[in-house]
Amino acid sequence: MTELLWLIPALPLASATLLIFCGRMLGQRWAALLGVGSVAASALCVLFTAMQWQGAPLQLDLWTWMQVGELAAGVSFYIDGLTLVMLSVITGVGFLIHLYSAEFMAGDDSYARYFAYLNLFVTAMLTLVMADNLLLLYFGWEGVGACSYLLIGFWHFDAANGAAARKAFIVTRVGDAAMALGLFLLFAEFGTLDIQALGTAAGERWEVGHPTAVLATALLLGGAVGKSAQLPLHTWLPDAMAGPTPVSALIHAATMVTAGVYLIARTHELFLLAPPTLAAVAVIGVLTLLLAAFTALCQNDIKRILAWSTISQIGYMFLGLGVGAWAASVFHLMTHAFFKALLFLAAGAIIHCLHHEHDIRNMGGLRSRLPIVFLSFLIGSAALAALPLTSGFFSKDLIVLAAFDAPGFGNWLWLGAVLGAFLTALYSFRLVFVVFFGRANTLPDRQPGSAMATPLAVLCVFAFAGGWIGIPVQAVFPVADGGHPPLWVEAVSIGLPLLGVALAYALFLGRQLKADGLVSSAPGQAAYGFWHHGWRVDTLYEWLWVKPFLGLATLLRNEPVDRLYAAIVSLCQALNAAFSATQTGRLRQYATVMAAGAAVLLGIVWSTAG
Repeated sequence: MTELLWLIPALPLASATLLIFCGRMLGQRWAALLGVGSVAASALCVLFTAMQWQGAPLQLDLWTWMQVGELAAGVSFYIDGLTLVMLSVITGVGFLIHLYSAEFMAGDDSYARYFAYLNLFVTAMLTLVMADNLLLLYFGWEGVGACSYLLIGFWHFDAANGAAARKAFIVTRVGDAAMALGLFLLFAEFGTLDIQALGTAAGERWEVGHPTAVLATALLLGGAVGKSAQLPLHTWLPDAMAGPTPVSALIHAATMVTAGVYLIARTHELFLLAPPTLAAVAVIGVLTLLLAAFTALCQNDIKRILAWSTISQIGYMFLGLGVGAWAASVFHLMTHAFFKALLFLAAGAIIHCLHHEHDIRNMGGLRSRLPIVFLSFLIGSAALAALPLTSGFFSKDLIVLAAFDAPGFGNWLWLGAVLGAFLTALYSFRLVFVVFFGRANTLPDRQPGSAMATPLAVLCVFAFAGGWIGIPVQAVFPVADGGHPPLWVEAVSIGLPLLGVALAYALFLGRQLKADGLVSSAPGQAAYGFWHHGWRVDTLYEWLWVKPFLGLATLLRNEPVDRLYAAIVSLCQALNAAFSATQTGRLRQYATVMAAGAAVLLGIVWSTAG
C-alpha cells in the first residue's frame, strides 16, 4: 500500500502534462476524460489507502530533492489521519467539481487548458498535504498560488480578470514571504525542516512561551493568513470570483483557502509552545468572521456573497484552532467543503441557466423552474447556517462551544461566534428567499444536465449528513480538556441561527418587517456603504500601498540618472546625424576633402619637423 502512495499526486500531474502539450489535438471529449478521469483515479487510490490504513502513520521516501550542507530535503510523503481527511476532501470534492466542469465549460475555446490548470492545481494541493517536510510543503504551497493565478485569470481577455488574478497572487505573496522567513528561522534553530522532527525537537528545547517559538509561529501564521484569506490579507478572495464558478468551488471553498488551516493544524506542536500566537489566531478568526458576515449581508452578486461567506467560515476554523479545538476545526473544514462546494456549484448552475446573470435582484421565482438547484441551495444554506441535523451544525457547534470555555478572553470569543452564526443564517436565507421565491425577473433558458446535476445530488447528501462522518484525527491532536458548557450556552448557539432564518423570512419573504426606512436613512446608508465595500479595507490599502507605489514608480520613471543616460544617447544620435551628412556620394567632394586633409597633415608634419 505504501509503495503506491505516489500515484495519488502523480495521476493528475500526468493528465495535466498531457493536456498542456497535446490538448489541442485531443478535442473536448478526450480532454474531459483525462481531466475528470485522473482525479477520479486519484480519489480511488485515496479510498483504497483509507480502507487499508491501520491507524499507524505511513511514510514513503521517494528521492532526495536537494542536499545543501545540513539541509537534506526529500520528496517524501507522510500519511496520518489528518492527511487522509485532507486527501479525501481534495480528491472527492475535486472529482465532483471536475465532473461538473465538463458540462459547465463545454464549448469554451480553452477547454483543454482549463482542465490542465485544474489538474495541476490538484497536484500541488495533494503535494502540500502529503509532504513530510516543510520545504516540500512550501513547494506545493507556491504551486497552489501559481495555479490559483492561472485559474482566476483564466478568461484573460477581460482586463478585470487579469487584475483579480494579479491581486490574489501579490496579496498572498505577502503571507508567503513571512512563511519563508519562518522556515529559515526553524532551520537555523533545529537544522531540519522535517515536520515530525521539528515537533519533537521544539518540545525538548523550547519552553512554553519561548520568544523564538512565538516569532517562528507568528511567521507561519502570516503565511496561513494570506492563503486562507483572513484579516488583514483577506481582500484578494472576493475579487477571485472572476474565475469560472467551478474554480471558485474548488480553490476558494474546498481546498486552497483551507491550506492555512491545515498548516496550523499540522504544526500544532509548535503553536502549543506559543500561547500568544494561538491567542492571535483566535482573535484574527473571530474578527474575520464578523467582518465577512456583515459584508456578505450587503452584497448583491451571488458569487461575492458566497466568497465573503467563505472568509467568514474560515474565520470559524481559525477560532477553533486558536482555542485548542483542533479536531473541531478540521471537522468544520471537511463539512464546509461539502456545503460550500454545493452552494458554489448551485450558484454556477443558476448563472449558467440565467444568461450569466449574477445580481440576485434580477432573479426570483426559481424554486419551481430550477428544482434541483433550489433543493441544493436550500440544503447548502441550511448547513452554512448550522441549522440542527445538518453537517454544518455538528462542526460549527463544537467550535462555538469550545470558544465559550476559552481562557483569557472571558466570553468575548463566544459572543463573536454566536453573533456571526446569527448573521450567517440571516444572509444565507436572504439569498434563498430572494433568488428562489417571489416574482421571476429572469427566466432560465435551459436546465442543468446530468454532468452538473449529479455532483449537486451527491453533495446534497454530504452537506446534509456529513456531520455523522467520523474523522480519524484522535491520535494527531492532544485530547481537549474541560467540561461541557451550561445548557443555556448550547441553547443560544442553536437558537440564534433559527432566529436569523426567521428574521430573513420576515424581511425578505413574508415582509412582516420592513427595513427600507432604516436602510435609506443617513446612518443606514453610511453603514451599508461601509459594509458593502468590505469595511473599506481595500480603500485603506489603496491609500497606504497602491497609490504611494504608483506615485513612486511615476517619479522614478524620469529620475536624473535616466536623464544622464538619455543625454548620452542624444549626443550619439546628433554625432551620427552630423557624420551621416558628410556621406553625399559625390566623388569631387570626397577628393577635395581628401586633398584638404592631406595638406593639413603635411602642414602639421612640416611644422613639427621644423
